[in-house]
Amino acid sequence: MTGRYDVLVLGGAGVDTIVYVPELPLPYADSYMIRPGIETRAGQTGDFVALGLSALGLRTHHLDMIGDDSAGDLVRAFHRDRDIDLTEVPLPGGTKRAVNLVGPDGRRLSLYDDSRSRESDRLPGELVRSLASASRHAHVSITYPCAHALPHLRGAGLGISTDLHNWDGENPYHEPFAYGADVVFVSTTALADPERTMRRILERGRAEVVVATAGAEGAYVLTAGGLVHVPAVTPRAPVVDTNGAGDAFASGFLFGRLTGEDVDRCALYGAVAGAYACTVPATATDAIDRAGLLTEVAELTGRAGSGAARTDERAGSVG
Repeated sequence: MTGRYDVLVLGGAGVDTIVYVPELPLPYADSYMIRPGIETRAGQTGDFVALGLSALGLRTHHLDMIGDDSAGDLVRAFHRDRDIDLTEVPLPGGTKRAVNLVGPDGRRLSLYDDSRSRESDRLPGELVRSLASASRHAHVSITYPCAHALPHLRGAGLGISTDLHNWDGENPYHEPFAYGADVVFVSTTALADPERTMRRILERGRAEVVVATAGAEGAYVLTAGGLVHVPAVTPRAPVVDTNGAGDAFASGFLFGRLTGEDVDRCALYGAVAGAYACTVPATATDAIDRAGLLTEVAELTGRAGSGAARTDERAGSVG
């Protein structure tokens, strides 16, 4: 079975309820009239990474704990309708869910329901090892209980990536992911000193690449060879929602890595995929496909080279 899947995605399955609001932060009021209507759809970080990888032509399998409930049915339908293989383990507390408030400029505030997981929840080790043996790479969401699967993945010899999202650089919950993955994605949103955190991840863990995404500022990529700034790519349609942009960036970057591209090209793939995601309404689920990605990258590189600029010697160059 070795090599049946390009990527095994662990965790991050769930549903979001999307609420469009007139502004963020939302001023207090007794009530608001909301248009367009409030909708609930499947699609949290693991779902979106699996979607992005699959759309780019990578054979993808998603493993997570899911509840026997209507929210779980939405997750199952999400994968079934997109031909993404899904293995589910029962989640007694019910399928993970969140409420996303989306402003007119596409920014969002996510209210994550942290009551679904229990300390005893586990992805069975034998199941993780079996799927790992059939995969080239594993992308691990930081949702509980995925940290317990990391030793099984390392034992199988897989390359591992993770997304720390809005880690503050201090919360110990994130450290097994930060120091246990070969490719680490993190948002600069909550980092007081992004470059310092990136260098700590590189020095203390097993990471070969650390990527800090910074929204409209682009992204920063740190390897043993130095720090590179990757400018943001201008979306080809209006920005309507930034939800899922980081997941799309990770999918594009991993597509490049798994197809043998260098780090600069991987980052450009991520930037293009992330920009595309910003043009997709929060109530929809879509991802750039391989042809669209390669066409846009060819146009961009034909005009302006790789789009990456080295910032190795500039202190405090991130954030």
